[in-house]
Amino acid sequence: MPDIDRLIAVLTDKGGAQYGGEAVSQREHALQSAWLAEKAGASAALIAASLLHDVGHLLHHLGDNPAERGVDDRHEAIAGKQLRALFGAAVAEPVRLHVDAKRWLCATDPGYAATLSPASVRSLALQGGPFAPAEADAFIAIPFAADAVRLRRWDDEAKIAGLETPPLAHFRRYLAEAAGAAAAAG
Repeated sequence: MPDIDRLIAVLTDKGGAQYGGEAVSQREHALQSAWLAEKAGASAALIAASLLHDVGHLLHHLGDNPAERGVDDRHEAIAGKQLRALFGAAVAEPVRLHVDAKRWLCATDPGYAATLSPASVRSLALQGGPFAPAEADAFIAIPFAADAVRLRRWDDEAKIAGLETPPLAHFRRYLAEAAGAAAAAG
């Protein structure tokens, strides 16, 4: 089970790697996602989820850029499982569902697919492509799906090279608040 310090260490130590085919590192992408969530007035849990949504890319053992080799690394499932014990569903579920949120947006928002980066288009194909209408309806009815869609929008915007954001230490309080809320809920 990860703890907050370990998660920050993973983002610090491994997060300098390039984020797939994007112009930012994993850490820059995480910080930009969390900062967008914070600026939008999201809850501590959703800010934490935004910071940690791609940590599964840093926890698997499939090497760099598995999508370029035609492998879906299932980073959302890895991260969701790892985060649940510490943060509960309010963090783990938007993380676990953020890939399906992309599939839902492709199915329901006519212009969304055209906004995806080439790396996101490549991973979408590996992740099953856009949902069919019945799948889209079923997805959005799942608890935390709406939060996953919000996270996904920030995820898509968080790829700006050289953008200055607050440092990781700034977001630690949101991780602590989300973990505390999960512990209090039992």
